[in-house]
Amino acid sequence: MSLKKFKLTSILICCFLSFGYSQNEESFFGKLRTVVIDAGHGGKDVGCLGSASYEKDVALAISLKLGKYLEDTYKNLNVIYTRKTDVFVELHERARIANRAKADLFICIHANSNDNKAAFGTETFVMGNADSDANLRAAQRENATILLEDNHEERYENFDPNSPESYIAMTLVQSAYQHQSINFADKVQSQFRERVGRKDRGVKMAPLLVLHQTTMPSVLIETGFLTNKEEEKFLTSELGQDYLASAIYRAFKEYKDEMEGKSSSIVEDSKEVKTASINQPETSTSYTHQKSEGLVFKVQLATTASKIEDLENTFKGLEEIDYYEAGGLYRYTYGSATNIEAANLLEKKAKSTGHTDAFIVAFLNGNRIAVGEAVKLLKP
Repeated sequence: MSLKKFKLTSILICCFLSFGYSQNEESFFGKLRTVVIDAGHGGKDVGCLGSASYEKDVALAISLKLGKYLEDTYKNLNVIYTRKTDVFVELHERARIANRAKADLFICIHANSNDNKAAFGTETFVMGNADSDANLRAAQRENATILLEDNHEERYENFDPNSPESYIAMTLVQSAYQHQSINFADKVQSQFRERVGRKDRGVKMAPLLVLHQTTMPSVLIETGFLTNKEEEKFLTSELGQDYLASAIYRAFKEYKDEMEGKSSSIVEDSKEVKTASINQPETSTSYTHQKSEGLVFKVQLATTASKIEDLENTFKGLEEIDYYEAGGLYRYTYGSATNIEAANLLEKKAKSTGHTDAFIVAFLNGNRIAVGEAVKLLKP
């Protein structure tokens, strides 16, 4: 069956079944008490392959970092992992873990692959009809995990991950949590694009079994392509994994605040931002610190869970390296400027020295604020 015919059949049946259907969206708003982090694949299921890496290892590393960020920041948040080691967890069990815990959000972490070795960037999937052949292929690849399970024919009622016809019943009625899933997915992609500098491949829909079986807002995040050698280096590096995990963490923070009805503020962290100068050996470039009084722009280079020891090699070619602590993380910045034009020049220099994921941040009297708000403050 062609994708066009498959989509048409699904839409017609959906329209028939959904007549008179409505949902009270307000019932979904409330405290986020439990989040489940699902590291894709594991054990005998290695996932997609890079030139020297397995998807299962990348997914686990990012998942554990994300979980630590959440645990350190939200002491009352119940963070549950579908796996914390290299073990095989059946697809249906991943969803059952989330359902049994009555989770408020399900975050599935993966890495991508493509026959086109030049393909790169991040994309986040939510449950829905595949709107392109590429999305359907992605769903088929991820759903093929069930073929490694015993008795998968009985457990999944003869679902064939390689047959388009198998997806019709699965996507007849869209998830009641689709709106919330898309909302969170959009926040994840925004963080990847704006804060980590990754190529944004968008929020997409696909009939993914692991999302279909959950009963809460759920997303599957493709953090990048292991089949792209440059992106594989980023995905397998400690710094790259920190970038990606902290981006998802920031998306969660934004989503949680929104769902719990907290009023927005230009201050991005409730904790006081601490800055510290970094002592540099006399034999190399001098590193200084300028006190953040008034409105100051800086260029953020890295976000890590622990202090970076090898500062000289990590930030070579740059001066005035500082760090501040917020949300339980160490955030390293370069330079200082009092206007956005000068900040843009600092960002350009940072990227020219190899820090391609650098981005501008702003502080008002030592407190981190949104760059857009800072620019507004400069206007007469």
